[in-house]
Amino acid sequence: MDRMPLDYAAIRQRLEGQHGPRYWRCLEQLADEPAFAAFVEAEFPSIAPEMDRRRFLQLMGASMAFAGLAGCGQEPEQGVPYVVQPENLVPGQARWYASAVPFAGLAQPVLGRTHVGRPTKLEGNPDHPASLGAATAFTQATILQLYDPDRSQAPRHEGDISTWNAFQRTALEQAARADTRAGRGLHLLMGASSSPTLRRQVTAMLERWPQATLHRFEPWEGDAYAASERAFGRALETRYRFERAEWVLSFEHDWLGAGPRELSQAIAWSERKRRAARGEGEARLIVVESLSTVTGAKAAERRRVTPTALRSHVQALAAALGGPDAAPLPHASQRWIEAVAAELQARRGRCLITAGDYAPLDVQAAVHWLNQQLGNIGKTVEYTEPVIWLEAGGQRLSGLQDLVAAMRAGAVDTLVMLNVNPTHTAPGDLAFTEAMAQVPLRIHAGLYYDETAAHCHWHLPLTHALDSWCDGRAADGSVCLTQPLVQPFYSSRTASEVLAVLQGELSPDAQGLVRETWPMLDDRRWRQALELGFIRDSALPTIEARARPPRWDLPASPVEGLTLSFRPDPCVWDGRFANLGWLQELPKPISKLTWDNVIGLSPALAEREGIASGDRLRVTLEGRVVEGPAWVMPGQADDTLSLFGGYGRERAGRVGDGLGYDVAPLRTAQQPWMRHGARLARLDEHMHLASTQPHHVLQGQDLIRSHPREEAFRQVAPEPEAISLYPPRQPRDTAWGMVIDLDQCVGCNACVVACQAENNIPVVGKEQVEMGRHMHWLRVDHYYAGDPSEPTSAFQPVPCMHCDQAPCEVGCPVNATVHGPDGLNEQIYNRCIGTRTCSSYCPYKVRRFNWFDLTGDDPPSIQHQRNPNVTVRSRGVMEKCTYCVQRISEARITARIEDREIADGEVRTACQQTCPTQAITFGNLNDPDAAVNRERHTKRHYRLLEELNTRPKTTYLGLVEDPPVLPDQPLGEWPGKGGQDG
Repeated sequence: MDRMPLDYAAIRQRLEGQHGPRYWRCLEQLADEPAFAAFVEAEFPSIAPEMDRRRFLQLMGASMAFAGLAGCGQEPEQGVPYVVQPENLVPGQARWYASAVPFAGLAQPVLGRTHVGRPTKLEGNPDHPASLGAATAFTQATILQLYDPDRSQAPRHEGDISTWNAFQRTALEQAARADTRAGRGLHLLMGASSSPTLRRQVTAMLERWPQATLHRFEPWEGDAYAASERAFGRALETRYRFERAEWVLSFEHDWLGAGPRELSQAIAWSERKRRAARGEGEARLIVVESLSTVTGAKAAERRRVTPTALRSHVQALAAALGGPDAAPLPHASQRWIEAVAAELQARRGRCLITAGDYAPLDVQAAVHWLNQQLGNIGKTVEYTEPVIWLEAGGQRLSGLQDLVAAMRAGAVDTLVMLNVNPTHTAPGDLAFTEAMAQVPLRIHAGLYYDETAAHCHWHLPLTHALDSWCDGRAADGSVCLTQPLVQPFYSSRTASEVLAVLQGELSPDAQGLVRETWPMLDDRRWRQALELGFIRDSALPTIEARARPPRWDLPASPVEGLTLSFRPDPCVWDGRFANLGWLQELPKPISKLTWDNVIGLSPALAEREGIASGDRLRVTLEGRVVEGPAWVMPGQADDTLSLFGGYGRERAGRVGDGLGYDVAPLRTAQQPWMRHGARLARLDEHMHLASTQPHHVLQGQDLIRSHPREEAFRQVAPEPEAISLYPPRQPRDTAWGMVIDLDQCVGCNACVVACQAENNIPVVGKEQVEMGRHMHWLRVDHYYAGDPSEPTSAFQPVPCMHCDQAPCEVGCPVNATVHGPDGLNEQIYNRCIGTRTCSSYCPYKVRRFNWFDLTGDDPPSIQHQRNPNVTVRSRGVMEKCTYCVQRISEARITARIEDREIADGEVRTACQQTCPTQAITFGNLNDPDAAVNRERHTKRHYRLLEELNTRPKTTYLGLVEDPPVLPDQPLGEWPGKGGQDG
């Protein structure tokens, strides 16, 4: 949309006259701006620029098509299929392999689906306790990375294509020098790793070269290990048991948001909520934070504070729980903290306090003591040895600062970097690239020839996790085995093989290196572990720990200016996923932005400075400058700016290059997560941003419903169907339907990417998204309610409703959209002539039109990547959610062969299967015992736009309300007074 300045006085006036809850999608809607109304009225706005040919070809050649590779590749000769190995390879029949993919050092357990030797889809491993069959958006998109044509395909020397034989000569020479000096001058820099094999290899390397130095750098890992070391005297892994916690209080902790541990934590909390629904205790989440997060959006109560006030709130809580006295908070906040403390005391051993990895170090350390005071250790929080290994061979891995100091001092002769990109991700004050230039021999190994590789003498391509052998620990500490789904596409090596080559081995074997780590597994147990995907009983044991009393840091001297809070991007993280079009086009959970990062600011700050979303801003701090587009974030603390990493890439690939701004110049090694004293200026430029938040706004009543907990699960009699002019449907045995639990949905978008991977949905690019032409069959709408300074939130997944009385079926002039025998609203592609009448008739706005022939020119090799059971659509065709009809057909054929009925739960749609919180239930509505019918007769159940009488078979369960801690205390006044402390 074009620049749309907001009338905040009008917003205040509308809120003052409002009675009862009213949900809104964006501030423009709340302000009732005429321009926004016109935008919504036009389903596909035509005023945005058309996609240019160059950008179109970039997208088609990379992320949308998975890349053209010569041939299909062979199935791994030594791979073990999951559970059942078919005698013959049958085209169209999938084979499944248990494996794992790494993310920020932690293994994500998966099952990989292959068709005739081509991996096509990832699912969570249902046998692994950290997955239970679910997966995150990052994990789902990893299959796309496997086929990325911009992945590094051969070694490079001084930027030119070379060979592994040429590098081996360099490696042998380096090993000989290291032998003469006991490794002095050799420095190894790695990202976070939990691989026992890599640790064993590094330990052996230090035995040979004891004066070699190890470093680690994971850009957005946070300070959790440092905080535990401060609290317990040694670094420990903190494992939250959310499934046991009836009350959770989180300080600046987005533990439901994107990250390497989000899956297991979301699974655990959803289980807690299911237990509460059965009457087994409570499930109350309270969040104190400065930025708008997914966890805050799902909280029963959210308290907005400034970043500088976070410490004082934790100090006040510590004082209320038996700690030293603290300076009192403002009266209302002090009352609230004391009330929360009393509630937590009443639930000793059944509550939990958490602090985010980016919170101040003393705050994180104090939270360990608070849990100890409440008797939570060993119950709702446990400790183990670190899952990410922090030492090897008796040497503690030092940080990036120590490496930069050594390079500047001339103490580094050879620098080896494994799967890291510090040139892009290092804090700006370190000037890493400048220091690295002083190293005589620089070796980089990674998936891409990235910004760091371009400054190295040697770049070595690493093998992707899906075509390599490796191991790693999952979030629960259990060892996962990574086996290849296909032979390596390129001339690449695993990280273990690179380490072996560096030590003089000429032909290391990746599988042999992993098996060497596990000599206790004979051939039978090794095969069983591969079939399972992990080694049973390998999780790290819990240990006893006692926290020290809190030791508070002195608060920073007040400085004039704004506070900067730095966070990783929820879709591309630190930039490692920047070249994946699926994730670039995935709407971010809170803002629904795509293809960009922004500078977030509160509505009050935007009003004060006259800033509208999309205005180009300049942020200055101590002479360093970053420029980027503004985005007004409801719920964000005043005088605080949120900046997100992962963008500003120069060597990500054809999809990710040149997008967004680089946040690194404003970050420092000492203050990587938060800084104070920044200046903000609005420039005379407006940038177009592609956000789906204003798209497909529904016009109806009670789009989001909620009920108090005491009423929500009460059984009610089904309401009779409203009178209709449609002829009655003939009775049938099967009527597929779906129920979506809004109270469980956390808006993580895993379902969106799973649907895209399963159903061959293309990427269209920023320009087309801005025009409202994105192709996702499933969207997750984000609704706000209340004051924009401190609103409540709700997420609502919206697939096709598969209405029994579907307006689209009446509207189509060529009968391309019809009602199937099992209740599905079917789209017949070869009948469709592209009138888009069905889309204009659909009140749910869930149909997507192919404006371009996005797949027609793909070579045969590209076609192997797609799900062969799903039709690839062409230009001029309407498409939509099919309830994964290909999976229904597969189950129907199997049941017919076995002469039985389709069992309940046998058909799982892609969105249902991947959902971490099991918010989606699918099944036969005509089966009274089916899971999909269990809660359809509760108070929470409702139909979207029920007043239209379309009789949708996709229905919803409303939110569950918990009372505030202090019912008599208002959340605050506009614009952010009272509800924000600071």
